[in-house]
Amino acid sequence: MKIKDVMTEDVLTVPTGKTLKETAQLLADTGISGLPVTDDDGNVVGVISEADILFKERSPDKRRGGSFAWLFFPDTLENEAKLDARTAGEAMSSPAITIGPDRPVGEAAAKMLDEAVNRLPVVDEEDNLVGIVTRADLVRAFTRSDGEIEAEIRKELIGRTFWLQPADLDVVVRNGEVTVGGVVDTKSDAELLPELISQVPGVVSVESTLTWKVAANVH
Repeated sequence: MKIKDVMTEDVLTVPTGKTLKETAQLLADTGISGLPVTDDDGNVVGVISEADILFKERSPDKRRGGSFAWLFFPDTLENEAKLDARTAGEAMSSPAITIGPDRPVGEAAAKMLDEAVNRLPVVDEEDNLVGIVTRADLVRAFTRSDGEIEAEIRKELIGRTFWLQPADLDVVVRNGEVTVGGVVDTKSDAELLPELISQVPGVVSVESTLTWKVAANVH
């Protein structure tokens, strides 16, 4: 499953010059927790979230100050800028962490966890904004039925990745738990296929009894 299969294409954005008050109102009215921020050319330059706006509500006496604060708290200057922000461009988190529409869903999950973000703007090869993917989108992908999971394993992995007939291998999916068996070409294929299956959205576990042709010819 790829990002384009789960992303939202109709993306609401805010320009860098939009006032912070207007931006907060937009988030409140739409029930969206974060939005891509675009420059005058429409390029994504950052993301503004509820967390960015909450810096404005932070008590001044909670600022980590002092002449040498920057030596010990590298994010202090950025946080101070958010405290003084008046526009979306000044308050946003930048640069924007983006992903391409043809990247696998698992890559988006890894990025969100590694970067501690809740959403990723989706951009094409020319960096044009084509959608947005959120943690909620990935959770919905994980709830797919066993039939949908099996169909992806057979079509995308067995058929298109390993160039086998989808019916050549035994694949059973129950409650997201996958068992796969049969004969593949090489030992590396037998090791790689279960690993790739484990990355399919909705898969909980993988049990493999795969063998490979070299071993099969011995018996």
